[in-house]
Amino acid sequence: MGFETAYHAQAALGECPLWCGQTQRLWWVDIEAPAIHCFDPETGQNQTFPLDENVGCIGLRAQGGFIAGLRSGLWLLDAQGRKEKLIANPQKDTRISRFNDGRVDPWGRFWAGTIYEPRDRPAAGLYRVNAALACQPMAGDIKVSNGVAFSPDRRWLYHSDTPAHVIYRYPLDPQTGEIGARTVFHQFPFGHGRPDGAAVDADGFYWSALYEGARVVRLSPEGEIVAEYPVPARCPTMCALGGADLRTLYVTSARHGRPPEELADWPESGNLFAMRVDVPGQPEPRFAG
Repeated sequence: MGFETAYHAQAALGECPLWCGQTQRLWWVDIEAPAIHCFDPETGQNQTFPLDENVGCIGLRAQGGFIAGLRSGLWLLDAQGRKEKLIANPQKDTRISRFNDGRVDPWGRFWAGTIYEPRDRPAAGLYRVNAALACQPMAGDIKVSNGVAFSPDRRWLYHSDTPAHVIYRYPLDPQTGEIGARTVFHQFPFGHGRPDGAAVDADGFYWSALYEGARVVRLSPEGEIVAEYPVPARCPTMCALGGADLRTLYVTSARHGRPPEELADWPESGNLFAMRVDVPGQPEPRFAG
């Protein structure tokens, strides 16, 4: 197994790959060249829906269109990415804070975290939007929210703080999805890549893209690294399991703000990569609101 370029995107900051089982397409975003993208692996074609501000994450809505975390807050968007309704803007200052990683949970709610761009204190947070469009803060004391994912038995929420090189785990009530106190799931050493976006497969193993680490790691439900896979970009950003059998691991990557010498060494930076895996992913839920 190994990663190959699925689409020569050359994205500034590719993020949030999301597989739609209904259309057999991979949705993804570019944060810094703001747009929502739709990739068809059968044809290799990619459709682009430009936005007027940074987009950190999206979730598919049961009613059609998207819920999205933008710089200005949490929005409902139509199927072409056009703004329909501002749900909430819990950030104090969007000049130095924006929404980042997020996804829909098994109960049809949307979780999205923020990034505090100065990174000099843990001022970012993690928020949850329910079907009634009520937004509630769920976690804080982080600098860059990333890696939101859910275990297949609905008992665990995973969430990383990228600058701290740590992945946390929160217990969930499997019936209601209410959250408990966090514990450290895995602490990475500094200097060898830090945990960015992630996905959980059907066996409950957590796949994490290591930004500046040029690899994706697979962690067991106990938090142990069981496999590592090199990526042809120094800054992979997030994983998604897709394809007809959910056994294709897609990974987005970044080139925005990277040194010229790094981009010369890693010319595929910003591309969308894919690798076949043995264990399938989980179908991506849709936002119920």
